[in-house]
Amino acid sequence: MSKEVEDCGHHHDENKHHRHIIIGVLAVIITILVVIFLVWIVLQPHKPRFILQDTTIYGLNLSDPNFLSSNMQVTISTKNPNDKIGIYYEKLDIYASYHNQQITLATELPPTYQGHSDVSEWSPFLCGDAVPVSPYLAVSINQDVNAGVLLFNIKINGNLRWKVGSWLSGSYRIFVNCPAYITLGSRSNGINVGTGIKYQIVQHCHVDD
Repeated sequence: MSKEVEDCGHHHDENKHHRHIIIGVLAVIITILVVIFLVWIVLQPHKPRFILQDTTIYGLNLSDPNFLSSNMQVTISTKNPNDKIGIYYEKLDIYASYHNQQITLATELPPTYQGHSDVSEWSPFLCGDAVPVSPYLAVSINQDVNAGVLLFNIKINGNLRWKVGSWLSGSYRIFVNCPAYITLGSRSNGINVGTGIKYQIVQHCHVDD
């Protein structure tokens, strides 16, 4: 009987020791999470700012029945507005759309790190060869061309991470929308550059996450 009591006491001590270990580990984890949360609240990271600097149109052709071919180059700049937080752009895809329909293939921008208040700039080519569009879009394009104004949207989708000291956050999604107003004909303010027409736009983009 005494041996059974001794065994029960031994198991009780082991269970108590295990509970102390678990409580200690949980306390450390909670402390780390609280510190990260407080740092996050104090620093308050701001979303990067994007600007569409210019758009150069090398080709834009609508063929029967409803196929749109386009070839353009855009210049996008982005600034990290944070004083104490770095930004890793892991994977960003950029493409052109018209009336919310993608009209070019997505081009992947190079992974980039931005330090505090740094500015980066990309000038990718965006191309779409005989992209099928809906009949109403074909009508809309012809109407806009006759009116002398086209509105494209340059869109960027991808992932970024925040960097504070040696700490790197998890991956965050980012969605960028840059309106690109293109004037045509007698209303055009474009500049001939080789085989293309360059439009200085300098348009701030809308950024969601």
